[in-house]
Amino acid sequence: MSPSPPVNDDQFSVWKNLGHDLPAGIVVFLVAVPLCLGIALASGAPLSSGIIAGFVGGLVVPLFSRSPLGVSGPAAGLAVIVYEAIQQLGFQPFLLAVVIAGIFQIALGFLRAGIIGYYFPSSVITGMLSGIGIIIFLKQIPHAVGYDADWEGDIGYQEPGGETTLSALVDMTNALHPGAIVIAAVSLGILILWEQPFMTRQRIFQLIQGPLVAVVVGILLNLGFQRFTPDFVLGAEHLVQLPLADGWSGLREFFTLPDFGAYRNKAIYTVAVTMAMIASLETLLCVEAADKLDPFKRVTPTNRELVAQGLANTVSGLVGGLPITQVIVRSSTNILAGARTKASAFIHGLLLLVSALLFPHVLNLIPLATLAAILFVVGYKLARPGLFVRMYRYGWYQFIPFMVTILGLVFTDLLTGVGVGMAVALFFILLEHYKYGVYLHEAHEDSRLILRLAEQVTFLNKANLLRTLDKIPPHAEVVIDGSATRYIDHDALEIIENFKAEADAKHIKLTLIGLPVEGSLPSIPRTDIKRTDSGECNETATTPV
Repeated sequence: MSPSPPVNDDQFSVWKNLGHDLPAGIVVFLVAVPLCLGIALASGAPLSSGIIAGFVGGLVVPLFSRSPLGVSGPAAGLAVIVYEAIQQLGFQPFLLAVVIAGIFQIALGFLRAGIIGYYFPSSVITGMLSGIGIIIFLKQIPHAVGYDADWEGDIGYQEPGGETTLSALVDMTNALHPGAIVIAAVSLGILILWEQPFMTRQRIFQLIQGPLVAVVVGILLNLGFQRFTPDFVLGAEHLVQLPLADGWSGLREFFTLPDFGAYRNKAIYTVAVTMAMIASLETLLCVEAADKLDPFKRVTPTNRELVAQGLANTVSGLVGGLPITQVIVRSSTNILAGARTKASAFIHGLLLLVSALLFPHVLNLIPLATLAAILFVVGYKLARPGLFVRMYRYGWYQFIPFMVTILGLVFTDLLTGVGVGMAVALFFILLEHYKYGVYLHEAHEDSRLILRLAEQVTFLNKANLLRTLDKIPPHAEVVIDGSATRYIDHDALEIIENFKAEADAKHIKLTLIGLPVEGSLPSIPRTDIKRTDSGECNETATTPV
């Protein structure tokens, strides 16, 4: 599949929106660095593999994808699977599995499997975004106070070492670092200040993004601590820790080739298919969420996105990177930073590549406490209180799946939380189907009860149909009208057939219209409408005889 053609609409041209996309790309880059490293660490892979996946996702996916604002890179949801696969296969054979997973994803795209992404209810996607926002906020509190036991990028409730998201909030009270607290507080103050209307109206503050200022100030504060207050100095464990390449030989060692001779190992294909399926599902979920956040409400072609992700995974595996998906934390950061086109994702990937190879020592000065402050703002915007109020006003059928999805994400993981939310949303869909699959009307001109069936009557309507027919009293006159029904399940037909026998015993006068039941009449118009000269309509009821 060829790269996406340039957008003809000048509103979304790359050059016209570079003033928005460049600062957004820088912000995403700053957030992506520790996330890529943290996911690599949790996966039991070389730290370089996380950075490689980050810049491959940033450089390759935008060339083929039509997702305007999605950002791709290594995903926390695959960390456990990757860790077990590396332990089982070894790192180089695992890279071959990543290549095969990419090829499998490309095939899924051409087979149009991306349509699955359109079947996630809006309440679940909104709940996923809010749940991710809450997780981001909770996970960054320990980093903001200098307790960095958990790896950056973790979004699961259960943390390495037996801790949980909530227990870490308790344990961090025994490891408070004054320098981290000061840096986080100052950084957060800068970010809040940059959001104020009197700041956003100034052109210079639109060009220089608050997160970039916060990062620079965080670095300068820590350097100042080294000179004036040594007790406040942040050690290496509280800073970004990019691997340092030692000359050209170090650059060559930065990349790793897969072991192509391992293709005979059947376990590689099992791992590849598993990674491809989970990566595809996470990508489709993120695509839906990113499109929902897009202020211009553009829609991403999901089949093309799977092809783009597959190409990126193939390249990532060939050069020593982790598997790639579209990722919600970086995508939401990108959108909330003001990105307009996919150029911002490409810029973030380019910055990852250049910084990792040319000046990693500069990035290693960035405090994790500053990045925590940036993610605080992202988390708050994703889960702002007004969103909960709006979802509540939509009604219980929207609010309950929304809340269940949030709780599922916070106390389990992404896929489990979305799965539980989907189950609850499906329950309410079935409940509505049960309640409104059959329509009962009482004619006003006489004592007839008219039971009009919906366009589709399935086994899901059995309970409602049985309940409705059971309420009909003896000696009633009943019309079951299926003239508008395009499909009726055998189970429903069996219930109506049984009711015919019951109607004789109850002396119920039963008329069937347009139903494929023995003794029923073909579909006929319910009324003949004649228009008079005055423009009024006279309706003459037509009933079977």
